[in-house]
Amino acid sequence: MSEGRSEKSLLYRKVVKFVQRHWRQALKIRDWLRLHEESSHLLTAGLIGITGGFINLIFNLILRLVTSLFVERGQNEVDFTRGLSWQLALLIPCLGGVIAGLLLWWRDRFRSRNAITNNLLEAVATGNGKLSMRFALQSSVSSMVSILSGASLGREGAITQMGAACASAIGQRFSWPPYRLRLMVASGAAAGMAAAYNAPISGSVFAAQIVLGNFSMALLAPILVSAVMASVISRSFLRVGPLFEVPQFEFTDMMQLPYFIVLGISTGAIGAAFLAYMQVSRRIFERIPGPVMIRLALGGAMVGAITIVFPEVIGNGYTVTNQLFQWDEVALHVGIGLLAAKFLATGLSVGSGAVGGVFTPTLLLGASTGVILSRVLHSMSLADTTPFAAFALAGMCGILAATTHSALLAIIMIFELSLNYSIMPALMVTSAVSTLVSRRFYADSVYTSAMDMVGLEARRESPSIGAAAEETVGDWMSHPLHAIPQNTRFDSIVKMFLKSPVEYLTVVDEDDVLVGEVRLQDLKEWLGGGPELDAVIAMDIMRPGPKFLTPELRLSEALPVLLTTPINDYPVVNNSRHRKLIGTLSRSEVLGL
Repeated sequence: MSEGRSEKSLLYRKVVKFVQRHWRQALKIRDWLRLHEESSHLLTAGLIGITGGFINLIFNLILRLVTSLFVERGQNEVDFTRGLSWQLALLIPCLGGVIAGLLLWWRDRFRSRNAITNNLLEAVATGNGKLSMRFALQSSVSSMVSILSGASLGREGAITQMGAACASAIGQRFSWPPYRLRLMVASGAAAGMAAAYNAPISGSVFAAQIVLGNFSMALLAPILVSAVMASVISRSFLRVGPLFEVPQFEFTDMMQLPYFIVLGISTGAIGAAFLAYMQVSRRIFERIPGPVMIRLALGGAMVGAITIVFPEVIGNGYTVTNQLFQWDEVALHVGIGLLAAKFLATGLSVGSGAVGGVFTPTLLLGASTGVILSRVLHSMSLADTTPFAAFALAGMCGILAATTHSALLAIIMIFELSLNYSIMPALMVTSAVSTLVSRRFYADSVYTSAMDMVGLEARRESPSIGAAAEETVGDWMSHPLHAIPQNTRFDSIVKMFLKSPVEYLTVVDEDDVLVGEVRLQDLKEWLGGGPELDAVIAMDIMRPGPKFLTPELRLSEALPVLLTTPINDYPVVNNSRHRKLIGTLSRSEVLGL
């Protein structure tokens, strides 16, 4: 018995000595095997990318199935529209507008006034990253109806929104913090854009620059993984190649570059006019009384009227844009007609409130602009050695740059769509000039103008070097703290001060709009009161204020506010005009950087 105990004691001592010698190494191995946050982001982004790829697959299969019921094999939507009587050309898009409008009315009818945001850029700009899956699904169905009935919109808008909403739904299910949720929403948007265009690089740049506004590698890596997975899924099941069949050519004559400066000026002016026209169209349609289906029906009928003369404007314009590359020569009046008709039709579809993207329609605007300039130059015996396809591609790049205010995104997008590297110098010159001209005439891009419509302040560029890599208030803010409704009773306010070591409480109204604050010292003059205090509420004792921050502010810009007042938890609102409380920024955490 004693020998057995001694052996166990000896074994125990050996185990203890072994652990004492190797426990540090064991901790290192455990740390190496543990799934770090960056790795978790990559795995989650891969899952989101697969989801985005299948969303694109389902969306396309439904569109193809419904289209095959009405369009004969070998026909496209333009041929189908050309064969319609003028009565049907008016009726079909009008009826489609009614159905799409009913879906949108039903969507908004059951939407809570305090519901989470449904705008992709708003979800990221305000820092919470929450999107409604129901809202996105209903919007996608409405978008599908609009596209099938001939609205001049692209399918990429609904696919991108659904990809972002799915990513948000996954994050909300697992209670992710806002910074991670925003990143995954951007990854979902990248997946949708990459799958829709079979362009993973463009999808990544779109999400990083337009959605997040940050090219930090810690943020870019999950976006890249998501875009790649979505693109691979689309290629595997849809067997897609390059979106446009562009004739191969070599652009090697640098003496032709001045013509593309002229093209950049033209596309910049047209792009700015297009942005202004869409804004005016929205405001005009908003003044039309009645439910949303009336506006969509009217917009559909007006687009249908245009298709009677120019059936090429039907749908997103992909078919016509592809045909432009196959025609050896395009008459000048044809190019002008296509540009004007698509310009009008797209603005009417967007202005009426139809759901969809404008990326693909603007490609036809750009291709038409390039064709027009090419025909004018050729008629003057200029640029004879430059194929018209080069002008069409550069025109597409110029219009994209003018409407998005992102030359980088436009260059990469057109390169991925054409797979012609020799055209890069022309694309770079055109997009750079076009962006500068467009900004000169119209300050907002197609994305920032949409944010202005919902009362959000878009992130503005900073002239300081390295500002793009700076973190913002939205990156560091947390959920709103110490906020009370304006009708909170006096005794409840006292209890909250007793439970929490805070010096002030933020007061909001029923729409979460910041209306004031109650400081601890404000309660002194009320403490001697009697039964009448039962009728006192927060609105009676609050003071105006407090100082607030907005999520797009860079930390360097917010620092002066943090240093001038002793408040630790600063309220963060969506913008300085609407002042909706969306979060709190901890002064101690930021100053501890």
